[in-house]
Amino acid sequence: MQAKRGRCQNYGMVLMPTDSPPAVNVKYTPEFKRSLRKLARKYRSIKADVIPVIKMLHTGDLIGDQIKGTGYTLFKSRVRNSDIQKGKRSGYRLIYWRRSSKDIILVTIYSKLDQGDISTKEIRRIIKQFQNL
Repeated sequence: MQAKRGRCQNYGMVLMPTDSPPAVNVKYTPEFKRSLRKLARKYRSIKADVIPVIKMLHTGDLIGDQIKGTGYTLFKSRVRNSDIQKGKRSGYRLIYWRRSSKDIILVTIYSKLDQGDISTKEIRRIIKQFQNL
């Protein structure tokens, strides 16, 4: 059986086709793609861990905590890393920008084990690069 073209969202990950278009359009920055690829070399299950979060964002659910003081409507979501047995606290941090009620941009993702918090200055830099594309 072949998937219907035009109805399947692909973020470098395989998602199942849907019968109706998503409520929210989810895009990603080149930084997000680069970080995901880099993390996938170390953590084999990252794509399976991130897909449920992306599906929730497609439905319009805003998950995570809002990041204040950036000038953008940004959220940081904790994502469980199933390759380690330490729970969400030591898992991934997925930063996304709610550009509008119908547009969400995945800004970056990082492992809390490999990196501390990301600065608001760095987040602004990534967003500005994305806007200049």
